Amino acid sequence: MHFVNVETFEDWREASRHLIASKTKPSDIRWTTGDDQPSLFESDQPNPTGSASATFSVPKEFLQLARNVACHRDDQRWALLYRTLWRIVFDERHLLEITTDQDVYKLTQMQKGVTRDVHKMKAFVRFRKITSDISNTTSDVTERFIAWHRPDHRILRLAAPFFARRFKGMHWSILTPDESVTWDQKMLNYGPGVPVSETPDQDALEELWKTYYASIFNPARVKVAMMKREMPVRHWPTLPEASLIDDLLQKAPGRVTEMIADTEGFAETATNFMPEHKDLVSLRRAAESCRACSLHQSATQTVFGEGPRDARIVLVGEQPGDREDLQGHPFVGPAGELLDEAFQLVGIQRSEVYITNVVKHFKFTETTTSRGKRRLHQKPDSREIFACRPWLEAELSAIRPNVVVCLGATAAQALCGRDFRITKDRGKILPTEWCTQTIASWHPAAILRMPDRLRRKQMHEQWLSDLTLAMDTAG
Repeated sequence: MHFVNVETFEDWREASRHLIASKTKPSDIRWTTGDDQPSLFESDQPNPTGSASATFSVPKEFLQLARNVACHRDDQRWALLYRTLWRIVFDERHLLEITTDQDVYKLTQMQKGVTRDVHKMKAFVRFRKITSDISNTTSDVTERFIAWHRPDHRILRLAAPFFARRFKGMHWSILTPDESVTWDQKMLNYGPGVPVSETPDQDALEELWKTYYASIFNPARVKVAMMKREMPVRHWPTLPEASLIDDLLQKAPGRVTEMIADTEGFAETATNFMPEHKDLVSLRRAAESCRACSLHQSATQTVFGEGPRDARIVLVGEQPGDREDLQGHPFVGPAGELLDEAFQLVGIQRSEVYITNVVKHFKFTETTTSRGKRRLHQKPDSREIFACRPWLEAELSAIRPNVVVCLGATAAQALCGRDFRITKDRGKILPTEWCTQTIASWHPAAILRMPDRLRRKQMHEQWLSDLTLAMDTAG
């Protein structure tokens, strides 16, 4: 019997490589964590410097699944992951496609629990401002922001990059019972867990947040039972807005009438049209019936993404153009022709990449010329982008690419944040919620429209360099 003690996904992955290489059966291993390690035996930890060499490969979907499940609190997660890994390597390469398999089903449910917990952390973390004296430093920043949260699982490292992007201009810390993280505007630093008793008391930010929450509270869509399910009562002590809910519910009927006359944004997003199974085939079929925004009314058809489901590189543009709208395929017009030329120059096969857009319908204005009517591209507004973006997020979640290339400002701001600027951060490899290696570059249409010949040449060279970087980074 092998006793293997692991704490993190990285520990488990390293141990599993050597166990698989030595063909150690799942039944011959007892996985332990922390103090659970048996005291009468030494941990029979695989030796990373040993002679065994793991040369096997697994689908990248399994690695992402394992990374999420590793954060689950179920004590059997390591054994379940290794048993599934063993079956994939030695018996059933396509095991994950068998959704009715007992092991696959359990792992999928655990993954859903973890991702749901990450979502709730993003929704329920509330920062409090504190003032601290900083010594031994030249920094003049004295404001710090602290939040305490009690997640169901050990998800801090999965969620922290989101807060670093969202609040990158703040110095903040998030404390949980298991682990803590601090962002110094440059990097994330992890430390031990902290009890709720060590968090700061109420501050002025809470009153500001209450005012904001009251202003955005939508009384027309309140369902108390669903609200308590989505915002569990156990989180209410750390949510300042929770104290307002009773009063807001009492005033809800009167506010409904006011909102009907002055609606902001669209009533629905693409989320309302999502299929139960979010594979690319199901997503494409469901998107054909999307009515989340008004663009579908004038567009010829939905133009969904195209490419292999295991693509290492995903290219994201703004929206389909006139030719794309008529043919139903992304990047087949002049911008697509320039893209194909670039692929040939840098050595990328179009058939090996996935190409899509943030918005799936063509937005245009119609004008009459001596040659007849023409449809001119019109930039989608923030409401339309917000309504359509769930399709892009679902595509990226289904593919899990190694690299995402954002073509143009609309795509870059949709994935990297609204303050992203192509002129400033083009060509940099940045982590985003959907891919740890995201690169933004020029949209080929922007290059074609550039009137200055020298500037157009410079943009084209930069674009080719960025595509080459994406290819090299994808591996």
